[in-house]
Amino acid sequence: MNVADSQRVASALERLGYRAVEQIEQADVIVLNTCVVRQQAEDKAMGRVTSLKPLKEQNPSLTINLMGCLVGVKGQDRLRRQLPFVDVFSPPSDPGPLVAHLTQHDSRFIALKETEQRFALMDGDLMLPEYERGSLVAAHVPVVFGCSHACTFCIIPYRRGAERSRPWGEIVAEVRSLASQGVKEVTLLGQIVDRYGKDVPDGPSLPLLLRHVSEIDGIERIRFLTSHPNWMTDELLETVAELPKVMPHIEVPIQAGGNQVLENMKRGYTAEDYGRLIARIRQIIPNVAIATDVILGFPGETEQQFRSTYDLLADLKLDVVHVARYSEREGTVAARRLADDVPEDEKLRRLKAIEEMQEGIVAEINARYLGETVKVLFEEEVKGRWKGRTETNKLVFVQSDRELRGQMLPVQITWTGPWSMQGRLLTDAAITLPLESIPIRA
Repeated sequence: MNVADSQRVASALERLGYRAVEQIEQADVIVLNTCVVRQQAEDKAMGRVTSLKPLKEQNPSLTINLMGCLVGVKGQDRLRRQLPFVDVFSPPSDPGPLVAHLTQHDSRFIALKETEQRFALMDGDLMLPEYERGSLVAAHVPVVFGCSHACTFCIIPYRRGAERSRPWGEIVAEVRSLASQGVKEVTLLGQIVDRYGKDVPDGPSLPLLLRHVSEIDGIERIRFLTSHPNWMTDELLETVAELPKVMPHIEVPIQAGGNQVLENMKRGYTAEDYGRLIARIRQIIPNVAIATDVILGFPGETEQQFRSTYDLLADLKLDVVHVARYSEREGTVAARRLADDVPEDEKLRRLKAIEEMQEGIVAEINARYLGETVKVLFEEEVKGRWKGRTETNKLVFVQSDRELRGQMLPVQITWTGPWSMQGRLLTDAAITLPLESIPIRA
């Protein structure tokens, strides 16, 4: 989400005549876009913005803009007192305050309100920043802002506000614009993306949105994240299975495998419910890859409850497990009502145990690709090798002197590891064949 927000700010600044620079010391405007999902991220953001103070002292005309979840949707007075050298404070996904500050003496904008100024610059198709135009292969498109679910550990509803779905026509226009600029893959974003349209009476649905986006010429792959187990319907899964452009790649966090912990998190399902959901996903979507999130050391989590998480993940054998240690967030229900009573060294031990197990699981899953031919959409060249992803979001590297950016080509896998795979392009003769004529795995 922050990547998408930053692209919008850069695009708005370019429409005002600004251009990106290589060195921060050369800048007239500095935008620091922040994430505060965990306390460590907030501490890092505060340290980074504080480090900008000497630049402001050396160049008083410099504009410093603090943006994102650190600012939040309300309550900026404390930050203004704490960071007096910051010129502009922008809520998440909103370049309006920065635009207003930079155009306060511009006759084109002076009569407009902040929101009107923002839309005056962002009206119509989204133009990617110059440094990404024509080179960006995969882009993120927010479809739901904020969240109203309020898990007890999560700060997002307090920082990004209530759930708000974007009009589907606006989303489709943005994706169409991205396609015209060379983007081949889009990921539709929402804190709970499955809830797209549910905050609007008789609103659209995520399955319907996927159908509209699938009709856009130039877009070859579509993904969406992040899902919530309670809102992942059979209609959505069947839509993924039906539409060729929607990838067989599902991200659906479990967060914990102990039912008491899940209840304390206010997740709204049990471990057994989650297990049945995974079985249903695999039944409806052939060759699907599934990713999940887990929080370890949640207040009150016992060794037995941790073992429930460990055993469930060992049984489900998912493709990706994003693991985080619980971090108390001021203002959340968990911080107000539950003591952070699991020692840090114990949290770290549990995290390492999950990571070690998952490394073995993924190595086993990826080993099945050895010798197989897969479709790879190439994104960029990294250290002399081309990097791309399969339909199931597996990372693949190949050696080639050709320009592969933005191309979707058949690759035979020659080596597999837990975190990536290597392969070779098929011969030029094979590449000229329609992809449908080659037996290919996702």
